[in-house]
Amino acid sequence: MWRRLFALIIKELLAIWRDPRSRFVLIAPPIAQLFLFSYAATLEVTNVTIGVIDRDAGRWSAEFVQRVDGASTFTAIRRLPDLDAARRAIDNQDVLGVLHFDETFSRDINAGRPAQVQVLLDGRRSNAAQIVTGYLSEITAGLTATSPVTLETEPPQAPAAAEPVVVRHWFNPNLKDFWFIVPGLLGTLTLLIVLVVTGQTVARERELGTFDQILVSPLRVHEILLGKTVPAMIAGLAQATAFIAFAVFFFEVPFRGSLALLYLGTFIYLLAVIGVGLFISSLSQTQQQAFLGAFLFAAPAILLSGFATPIENMPEWLQHFTQINPLRHFLVIVRGVFLKGMPAGDVLANTVPLALIAAFTLLISGWLFRARME
Repeated sequence: MWRRLFALIIKELLAIWRDPRSRFVLIAPPIAQLFLFSYAATLEVTNVTIGVIDRDAGRWSAEFVQRVDGASTFTAIRRLPDLDAARRAIDNQDVLGVLHFDETFSRDINAGRPAQVQVLLDGRRSNAAQIVTGYLSEITAGLTATSPVTLETEPPQAPAAAEPVVVRHWFNPNLKDFWFIVPGLLGTLTLLIVLVVTGQTVARERELGTFDQILVSPLRVHEILLGKTVPAMIAGLAQATAFIAFAVFFFEVPFRGSLALLYLGTFIYLLAVIGVGLFISSLSQTQQQAFLGAFLFAAPAILLSGFATPIENMPEWLQHFTQINPLRHFLVIVRGVFLKGMPAGDVLANTVPLALIAAFTLLISGWLFRARME
């Protein structure tokens, strides 16, 4: 049995490596996507153009605008004459927001009365607008050290406290996006590559006409499935190793946990993904169908994994649905091991759902493969 199995594994590895398309998919796109997504999928808001309606033209409005202009987030200040011009600028997306100072802004501050700054934001870019509101609130808080100023937004916020607040961010003190994005790419890109490789194994045999040869060989069903699984596992572990090396040595993401626990979680995660890939491949008649099936699974899996948006922000019924998504559990493991030094108990707690998903998908794939053979 071991000789037959070894021969099938070598045959699968050679089939993947000798195919120019498969070889290209394994090497070039993952590395390119790692760098592309690491730099493009940033959660920071930069290069913001802000509009200003200064009907006060006093000392304190000028001081406020000067502090905004000095912040690295804001790259341009656009002076606007009135609210109609502000509406047109926001409608045309020339500015993300507009600061509106009324005529009594500086006089209220000089008289010791609370002064307000109205902020008009583009709600179509809700995430960026919320982040910009936070930046403006920090500038307002800095100004309140010498003057009673509050920021008026929609809906109105409470007046900023005069006492400074010291904020410390655990696990990512400088809020570097690389620390959050790159470990997540270890799961998402590995998912895509393993799905494509595994999803095309049986479909490729059907297209090339070699599937019947496998059926008449001495190989049993479980040996065929194991022979299809091992090459995909080798490819997935190689990709994961390359991503870990790039994350630690190139992007300088801190690795605070156990490498053995990370590889354990990666191994179980790859089993779950391979099960899904074999299921797709068993249903597909051509490699094109297998590729489309892999895409149909990968797109919602990434959206429901918490890679870009927190799962806690999703509806409650959808949060329960994400429990069957292997990427969701693996992202908890990889980010926890990288940034928090997640202990073995927590890693194993998140590995159990992956093991259940892997067992279910591999059993279903085996049953479907056996039914197709018969």
